[in-house]
Amino acid sequence: MNGSVLIPSLRYKDAPAAIAWLEQAFGFERHAVYEGPDGTVAHAELRFGNGMVMLGSASNKSPLKHLYVSPVEIGGRVTSPLYLIVEDCEPAYARALAAKAEIVMDMKSMEYGGKAFTVGDPEGYLWSLGEYSPWT
Repeated sequence: MNGSVLIPSLRYKDAPAAIAWLEQAFGFERHAVYEGPDGTVAHAELRFGNGMVMLGSASNKSPLKHLYVSPVEIGGRVTSPLYLIVEDCEPAYARALAAKAEIVMDMKSMEYGGKAFTVGDPEGYLWSLGEYSPWT
């Protein structure tokens, strides 16, 4: 196995815009994108290193659709923030700022090692980027 065994999956109201933003803000690369009806995304897989995130349009039909909720639908709160390991926070922070990411926690040195920062994406999901890796 070459990649992560745990892959988060997100639903976006505007999935095509989310894909473009994740590419611009963090450097994700498209692994696969399957278009849905009316400009939606049926399913997408974006890679970052050996990790991946899957996403699709919130309007997609699913037997579990009634269980999904986005941060904007619950007052901007999130139940599962995401952590992305980066080699160097300085250029990652500059890239996120250039993409107009909402800074939730400014970059700082963490007591457990390395620097980290947290941003909100355009639909309210929280992304922490940090140099600390539990794998090393």
